[in-house]
Amino acid sequence: MKRIVFAALYILLPLSLWSQITGIVTTADNHPIAGAYVSWQGTDTGTITNVDGRFEIALSEESDTLNISSVEYAEIRRKVEKGERDIVVVLSQRNNNLEGVTVVSERKSTVNDRLSTMNVQKINSSELRRAACCNLSESFETNPSVDVSYSDAATGAKQIKLLGLSGLYVQLMTEQVPNLKGIATPYGLGYIPGPFMESIQITKGAGSVVNGYEAITGQINVEYKKPQNADKLSANLFLSDAGKVELNADAAIKLNESLHTGILLHASDELLKQDRNNDNFYDMPMIRQFNGINRWYYRKGGLISQLLLHGIYERRMGGQLEGSYNIDIETKRYDAFWKNGYIFDNDRDMSVGLILKGSLQELESTYGRRKYDGSQLSFYSNLIFQTQITQNNKISIGWSTSYDRFAEDLQNVLAMPLSKSTGKKEFVSGVFAEYTYNLADKFVVQAGLRNDYNAYFERMILTPRLHIKYSPIHNINIRAAVGKGYRSANIFAENNFMLASSRRFNVADDYILESAWNGGLSSSFYIPIKDKELSVNAEYFYTHFESQAVIDIDKDAHEVNVYSLQGLSYAHNLQIEATMELFKGFSFTAAHRITDVKQNIGGTLRTKPFTNRWKSFLTLSYYTKFKKWQFDYTIQANGGGRLADPDPANPRWEREFSTFFLSNAQATRNFGAWSIYLGAENIFDYTQANPIVDVGNPFSADFDATMIYAPTHGRKIYVGLRWNL
Repeated sequence: MKRIVFAALYILLPLSLWSQITGIVTTADNHPIAGAYVSWQGTDTGTITNVDGRFEIALSEESDTLNISSVEYAEIRRKVEKGERDIVVVLSQRNNNLEGVTVVSERKSTVNDRLSTMNVQKINSSELRRAACCNLSESFETNPSVDVSYSDAATGAKQIKLLGLSGLYVQLMTEQVPNLKGIATPYGLGYIPGPFMESIQITKGAGSVVNGYEAITGQINVEYKKPQNADKLSANLFLSDAGKVELNADAAIKLNESLHTGILLHASDELLKQDRNNDNFYDMPMIRQFNGINRWYYRKGGLISQLLLHGIYERRMGGQLEGSYNIDIETKRYDAFWKNGYIFDNDRDMSVGLILKGSLQELESTYGRRKYDGSQLSFYSNLIFQTQITQNNKISIGWSTSYDRFAEDLQNVLAMPLSKSTGKKEFVSGVFAEYTYNLADKFVVQAGLRNDYNAYFERMILTPRLHIKYSPIHNINIRAAVGKGYRSANIFAENNFMLASSRRFNVADDYILESAWNGGLSSSFYIPIKDKELSVNAEYFYTHFESQAVIDIDKDAHEVNVYSLQGLSYAHNLQIEATMELFKGFSFTAAHRITDVKQNIGGTLRTKPFTNRWKSFLTLSYYTKFKKWQFDYTIQANGGGRLADPDPANPRWEREFSTFFLSNAQATRNFGAWSIYLGAENIFDYTQANPIVDVGNPFSADFDATMIYAPTHGRKIYVGLRWNL
């Protein structure tokens, strides 16, 4: 472990100093100009100013003059003197002869936010189109930070891991509103179709206190398409050789200058029964889903109001192709949010916002003779006021509340009794404040504190968080973060996929309040190489649990024992990542990660099962002139790890799993308003041998479909069609 820490400290030190020009583009009356194009004269090297009018661009060996222009203003030239590094550009002459707009630069598909105080990575819509992004769970296939795997070999449930830990410790949000927790956890990643998404933001480490106390290892926020800037009409048809058919369509309508509305629709179904390993069990369940969103956007003056309505119906059917062991999981989910904001003063960034959200989910599931039915009713509100006190000081304060009501019914799940009804009503209310000090974007400190009262656990919860960013020069960003997070564990709601086994649950407490500290260091280096840029990111995070729900599947191969943590539980995560465009159109991302996750299980500190000790990742992308063709390829090596302990008297599986490789590829042909794509997942057809234990006797004591560490389905070939107006 010392080697990991020393390696982290070593790579986080500045490698060397590289020079870069930074500046701001403003109007004559000192208002920042967003979207202005800044380029070196006579070269292809350019950039775009951000919302604050700021830009940064590597020094050029070919030119000493910058060309600066925008849609509204005429182009000017600005010579950069030797040694000059921070400049101000004023555009004053209006462009009265504007006849059209030419796109001269495009944003990267995945970017590390250089300006954010936190460690934030943004996945844009172009990145989502590089793979078969059918839903949120498949949108991380080309991302080295987030791992996605199947929870079992029978239900098709997927889980994510961030910083080496389960996605339970990641706060999932949609449009900055907490979402998809509790009963939605096992299957919720499939509730957001890929074509619905505009972008995804991944924040590593303790997040902002504004969104609550639940982010322990990070936050994943999904932004849906917005009717005010989306395509008027678009559609996506997807077909795979496994029999999956998917159709997505969305429309954006401008009703008047202030009011827009949008509709997003999704329908998918599995038409073929897959059993490639001939074990009489579905390789993947037959999943049918209908999904729809209607959203409204209103803006007039300083008032902005948004309303979103979302409904989902899904049914999963699996189990034996011929026999009486069947899996049937039916979900109905409805949710809505209403976001209102008013901007008092643009110059001081003074505004107030109110977010209201509600959701209802009902789930009925059968696993052979076992049954789990659950429902969850949730409400959430957040009132936020923010303002810039001075040029360098900003503060956000607010008050939030949340309410969750669970009702659960279990049959043949617990060791004693055979049936049980349970439930919980959890009300949380708290206040928060977040202060930001910004010294010219070179040194930024963001300190947050919130204090909540949880009525179910009858206790006050204090959540401190601190983020620091230091940029000695503009192509080096060093960040440090530390914070505490809490999470209310809902054992059956979050782990009902484990009913795809004969294990009996021994539960000391259905609901446990987990808490952990998370600290991290990260550095980003942007190295100019001729007219290109090599981006190197290195990070180390440590998570230490003070209280935790232990899901013990080691004590007995026929039981799931759940109890509160006694002793240590921690995770070390070290990752280095490099990205570069080697030549026009061809780029790569390479990454390597080392993970060490241990937990006190049954009185002994042990490595958590199903955790890869390391992972290596490489993705390549190439597009031809005018992006007529685009080719993408991803390969990952997943290091070995530990499996749960088998029955010592009758071992049915090994104690360890070995390293395995997975690769995906896709080719896209663009024809202006429409495109066609062809791809393959798991190209080398790697699958876990005998993924279901005692598959021929699903009602026996040894049956277990949850000992999964690798794919259970083989190579999948797909084709799709996209069209937009």
